[in-house]
Amino acid sequence: MMFYTENKDRKIRIFDTTLRDGEQTPGVSLSIEDKINIANQLDALNVDVIEVGFPSSSKGEMDSAKKIIQQNFDTNICGLARAKKTDIDACIEAGVDTIHLFISTSDIQLKHTIKKTKKQVKEIIADQITYLKDHDVNCLFSAMDATRTDLDYLIDVYQKAEQAGADTINVPDTVGITTPHAMGQLIKKISKEISIPIDIHCHNDFGLAVANSLHGIEFGASQVQTTINGIGERAGNASLQQTVMGIECLLNLQTNIKTEKLYETSKLVERLTGIPILPNTPIIGENAFSHESGIHAQGVISDSETFEPGIMTPEMVGHKRRLVPGKHVGRHAVKTMLSDAGLNPNEEQLNEIVSRVKNLGDKGKKVTDVDLYTIAEVVMNSVSKKVIDLQELAVMTGNQMTPTASIKAKIEGKEKRASDIGVGPVDAAINAAQSLVGEFPNISLKTFKVEAITGGSDAIAEIIIEVEDSEGRTVTARSESEDIVMASVDALISGMNRLMIEKQKNKNKQ
Repeated sequence: MMFYTENKDRKIRIFDTTLRDGEQTPGVSLSIEDKINIANQLDALNVDVIEVGFPSSSKGEMDSAKKIIQQNFDTNICGLARAKKTDIDACIEAGVDTIHLFISTSDIQLKHTIKKTKKQVKEIIADQITYLKDHDVNCLFSAMDATRTDLDYLIDVYQKAEQAGADTINVPDTVGITTPHAMGQLIKKISKEISIPIDIHCHNDFGLAVANSLHGIEFGASQVQTTINGIGERAGNASLQQTVMGIECLLNLQTNIKTEKLYETSKLVERLTGIPILPNTPIIGENAFSHESGIHAQGVISDSETFEPGIMTPEMVGHKRRLVPGKHVGRHAVKTMLSDAGLNPNEEQLNEIVSRVKNLGDKGKKVTDVDLYTIAEVVMNSVSKKVIDLQELAVMTGNQMTPTASIKAKIEGKEKRASDIGVGPVDAAINAAQSLVGEFPNISLKTFKVEAITGGSDAIAEIIIEVEDSEGRTVTARSESEDIVMASVDALISGMNRLMIEKQKNKNKQ
């Protein structure tokens, strides 16, 4: 497939606005500590520019900007400012390297938002950029709502910004209404009229933010604004993960991003913002490199490129390839999964195992790794003994006390007790269960999902968890009960048991 790029060797700069747009995402409120954690990760990811927010908007924004700048990151730090001296002064006070200066230019926003004429806007642009540059700060100028702005006027505005000293111009698709072809043509026309670099900022209202960004890059943009996981106001912004991998794998261009850190960065932002990543999210979703279908799994076992892009692998983005048991699973996949767990059924046993797994899937159940291993061990009459055998669980909670859980279990035949606290009874119980295996190497809870199977206050809850050990082995486990606390601990201990059993089997092989 051929793409339009004048210079295949050019490097695209990645401008990240997660800290700014994350705050504009409905339901998200990041503390200063959260912002510093995200900024640290973005620096490790090696983004070219981090936009830390809007220093003039509040004392909290100013404080967080200053504290992030005090971290002395290698990356360029940018602050957002309206075309007003007070906003520019706030960014200068914060100590940013770049000021992202913006003003509305579309007819609808001129009339209803800033209530200025086109002539007044051009005068403001020249005046404010000149003032900004007098303070020896890099200037990124943005014509807000560019894709709904009259083209001749838009080009005139950008030329005025360049003449006033702007270092880069930004072309934002503020309400996400352009198309890839239109964005490409717009960037192509603008690039003929100005000589400074072009940056693009695309919103995802029609699900085209990444496609629009890539097309803008194809036709001349050298910098692109993105957010981790595509978070942002309304439908969000162009996803950094998808945009970067599109640039590198599809456009065959370069970025400075350390792509192997994309998955861990995504999970950090997911945790701090509370916005869950859908399993089928490209690049970083749990299903992105998972295979259940018999035909697909068989092909991937032989050669991963049969049912994966090939030009992008899970290792490139810090993810993992997984075979998943389920109603569509095939014999090759089941045999491989069991072999990896140290279980080697004969052909007749394998057929029975596959049949039972499919039957479980036909009943609408999510088949976990532990389900598969348990079925296999029953069929093979080689049921492993439990490393952890739960004996007792007690949880105390209330509106005037810290939730506390106590647990008793036999671990390899020896009785052990543990207790811990949590933000709620489930959290306390899980923490106590994890405390039991403190001497084992770093078994940690990766994901926790709860679903009500039936209605009412006595609903049966299904808990699905994923645990991981220090060597990167992961196992999923499931439990059902009217008691959500008990179901949570049962699922966790089931997963822990499986990891310990696998570790013992692998040790015995050596």
